[in-house]
Amino acid sequence: MAIPLTAPATRANVLPTVTRLGGNAPEQAPTAPRSVPRLSTLGLFTVLLGAFLPMLDFFIVNVALPTIDKDLVAGPATLELFVAGYGIAYAVLLVLGGRLGDLFGRRRLFIAGSLAFGLTSLACGLAPTALALVGARVLQGAAAALMLPQALATIQSATEGERKARAMGVYGAVGGISVVIGQVLGGVLLSANLFGTGWRFIFLVNVPVALAAAVLALRSVPETRSANPAKVDLPGTGLLAATLLALLIPLMEGRAVGWAWWTWTLLAAVPFLGYAFVRTERRSEQAGNIPLIPLSLLRINGLRTGLTMAVPFFTGFGGFMVVMAVALQLGLHEGPIASGVAMVPMAVGFFAASLAGPRLLSRYGSKVIRTGAVVQGLGLLVLAVTVAADWSGLSPLVLLPGMVIAGTGQGLVMPPLIRLVLSEIPAERAGVGGGILATTQQSSLALGVATLGTLFLTLSPTHGMHDALTLVLALQFVLTLAVIALSTRLPRRIG
Repeated sequence: MAIPLTAPATRANVLPTVTRLGGNAPEQAPTAPRSVPRLSTLGLFTVLLGAFLPMLDFFIVNVALPTIDKDLVAGPATLELFVAGYGIAYAVLLVLGGRLGDLFGRRRLFIAGSLAFGLTSLACGLAPTALALVGARVLQGAAAALMLPQALATIQSATEGERKARAMGVYGAVGGISVVIGQVLGGVLLSANLFGTGWRFIFLVNVPVALAAAVLALRSVPETRSANPAKVDLPGTGLLAATLLALLIPLMEGRAVGWAWWTWTLLAAVPFLGYAFVRTERRSEQAGNIPLIPLSLLRINGLRTGLTMAVPFFTGFGGFMVVMAVALQLGLHEGPIASGVAMVPMAVGFFAASLAGPRLLSRYGSKVIRTGAVVQGLGLLVLAVTVAADWSGLSPLVLLPGMVIAGTGQGLVMPPLIRLVLSEIPAERAGVGGGILATTQQSSLALGVATLGTLFLTLSPTHGMHDALTLVLALQFVLTLAVIALSTRLPRRIG
C-alpha cells in the first residue's frame, strides 16, 4: 500500500513583458498573485479512484492464485512472479512516474496512466499462458507507477488549508481500505464467475473503471506541473531495476529450476549492482542533480531509522498476505469468498487503530509505533499457536482473534511510521523523500513475496501446509522483533 509523494507545484502566473511606446527598455508588467488551481469534489473523487485501482490490484490477485495456477498450470515460482512482478515494476518506476508528471503535466500523465492501466488489465484478463500473464502484470505495474503519483501530487497542488487536510486524510484511508476490499472483492468475483470468465474478471473489471477515470479527469481535474521539475534519473532507475531483479528473480525461480548456474550468478551480481547504484546516485547529487534516491537524505537519523524499519515490516506484510490466501484455499479448502472474509478482522483492527493513531501519536509520540509492533507480534504469536494447535479444526472464525490483534498492531505502526518518515524530510524535498518511502514499501512487499512466499511453497509439499504456515508466522514474528528493536531509536516526538 504505497503512498507515493511528489513535490507540490508552485506556479506563479506572470503577465507578459510589454514595451512602453517610444521607449527603448521593456517594462515588466505587475506579477499577479499566485493562483492555485481548484480541485472540485468530482476531481477529488476522480484522482482517488485512480489511486485506488493500483493499490487494489496488488492484493486482489492473492485470492485468485490457486485458481490461476490450476487454469494456466503456472507452478509455484510463476505464482510469485504474478504478485512480485507487479510490485517490482511499480516500485522501480514510481519516482520516475512522479517526475514525468511534474515535467509534462499531472493531469496528462494521470489520463495516460489510466488508459495504460486499462489496456494492461485487459491484457491480463486475456492472457493465454502463465508467461503472458506475468508479462502483462509487469506492464500493469508500470502503468500504475505512471498513474498513481499524479493523484497525490494533484491533491497537494490543487487544494489548500482544511480542504487539503481532509483530502489527504481520505487518500490515506484509501490505502488501508484497498487491502480488505482487494481480498474480499477478489473472492466475490471469483465465486460469481461472471460471464464464465473465472479469475479473468478480476482484471477485466478494471477496464471500464480505468476508462471512466480518464474521461472524468478530462472534465474535472485541473492541469498542474512543477515550476522546477527534476530531471529524469535514467541511470539510477536502470541500476535500481537491475539490482532488484537480480535479487528477486533467483529467490523466486531458483527452486523451480534446480538452482541453475544463472541464479547464483545473478545473486552474486547483487552487491556489485548495488554498489554501482549507490555510486551513481552519489555522483549525481554531488553534480547538483536530483537523483532517484538522494543519499544525503539518509543522513537524517529519524528518516534513516524509519526506512530501515519499513523493510522488515512490509516484507512480513507482503509475505503474510500471499501465504494466508494460499493456505486458506489449498490447505484448508476454503472458497475464495471465505479466504477473503478471513482478512476482514485484520482490516477492522487496522482501521480502528488508524483512527485512534493521530490522537495517540500527539500524546505519546513514537511510543505508539513501538507499542503497535509489540501488539502485532502478540497477534502473530496467537496465530502461530492457533495454527500449530489444531490444523484440522482451523477456520476463518478460529483465526479471528489473532487476525484482530495483528491488524490492530499494524494500524498502530504503519500510518505513524509513514508520518514519521515524511515529517523528517525537508519541505523542499518532500516529493523525492516520499518517493524513497514508496519505493522502499513496494520493494519490501515484493521481497516478502519472494522470500516468505518461496519458503512456504517450498516446504508445503514435503512438510505440509500446517508446518509451513507455522514457520512463516514465526519468521514474521522475528521480523516484528526487529521492528521493535529499531523503534527504540526513533525520535520521541513526531512532527
